[in-house]
Formats: sequence, structure tokens, C-alpha cells
Amino acid sequence: MSRHRWMALCFALGSICFFVGPFPGYVQLVGESADGVTFFAGSVLFTAGGFLQSWSAWPHRREPEGGGAAWWSAVVQSAGTLFFNVTTYQAMHTALTDASYNALVWRPDWRGSVCFLVSGVIAYRASPRHGWLPRHAGPGWWQPLVNLLGCIFFGISAIAGYVVPETGSVLDQAAANWNTALGAACFLACALDTLHTGVAAKMPIRRRLRRLETDLEKRRESPAFRA
Repeated sequence: MSRHRWMALCFALGSICFFVGPFPGYVQLVGESADGVTFFAGSVLFTAGGFLQSWSAWPHRREPEGGGAAWWSAVVQSAGTLFFNVTTYQAMHTALTDASYNALVWRPDWRGSVCFLVSGVIAYRASPRHGWLPRHAGPGWWQPLVNLLGCIFFGISAIAGYVVPETGSVLDQAAANWNTALGAACFLACALDTLHTGVAAKMPIRRRLRRLETDLEKRRESPAFRA
């Protein structure tokens, strides 16, 4: 299996963890401790996917046509996953040691959410577009937009999950839960598409265009095309 597909598998499994974790029915089924473990496992899988993504982008970091953007997008996102590692570990540890812990909501670390949002903007700006709208440019052309939406949902979740110091309660627990799940669903859609096609939308644009040109040339040389 290619490095891109391993990366996509890590992101897919991590997204599933963040998708199911916020639902009250899930925590009631498995318990608060297991719910905390679910979020921590998801953050570790995101970190593994971010490492593989950064590794893939490293050789192209100096390419002017998208390579640098792919590299920075991957690195900034990876930094965000490390912040999530810390907060999900703290939540898991609390869930395992504090019987009164309420794990119905996971509050995304605001620093990690900012990193994700910056990463999503970098990737979307570097993607083929008609103005602000994505342009059909081969497999996964819609991924940068959906990925950006996922980053926005995580950001909303971080705001909604803010704990008001005076009351000790979150601003909107339901909004935090739903936006976490929606963001995870966006990331899952992108990961599954990469697993299917083997093409990561965040790979450098020039390399993607070369691959498309190579595929087109092979089709032209095939007997079926000549017929």
C-alpha cells in the first residue's frame, strides 16, 4: 500500500474516532473512560497521518508550484494534532481517574484548531480554483474545500466548548459535539477518497498535473483509444 493510502487510513480511522466520540449514545454505550480513550486514539492517528503527509511533502517543499504550500499545510496541521494529543490525553486521564468526569463533550484545543484552520486555508489557496470556487482538476478536486470546512467546524466546536470561568460550564455543549462530528465527517470523506484513488489532494499541484498528463498519454496510446 502506498504512503498516501497509509496516510489516508490513519486519517480515516482518526476521523471515525472523533465522529463517534461526541455522541451521547456512544458514551452511554462504552462508558466515559472508553470515550476518553477513543478521542486520544483519534488524536494519535491524526498525528501519524500528519507525519506521513509531511514526509510526502518534504521533497517538494521548494517547488514553486504548490510544493511549498503542501509542505507548510502538512507541517502546520501536524503541529495542531500535537496540541490535540495533549488535550485528549488530559481528558482521557481525567476520565480514568475522576468518577465525576462528564465526557459528553470534547473541547478541541484552541491552538490545535487554529493550526488546522491555517493549514486548511493554505491548502485551499494552493488548490486549483475558479476564483473562490474549486476547479475540476482530476481526482479529489473537491477535497481542499471539504477539508477546509472540516477545519472550520472544529474551530466552531472549540469556541462552543469554551468553559465560562464564572459558571464552569461550556457555552454550548450540543454545538461543540455536533461541530466536532461534522468536522470529523469532512475529514473522513477526504480520507476515504484518497484511500480509493491513491491521490492526496494536498500533494503539490505540479506533481498532480504531471500524473494527469501521464495518465492521459497512456490512454491515448492504448488500443481502445485508437479504435
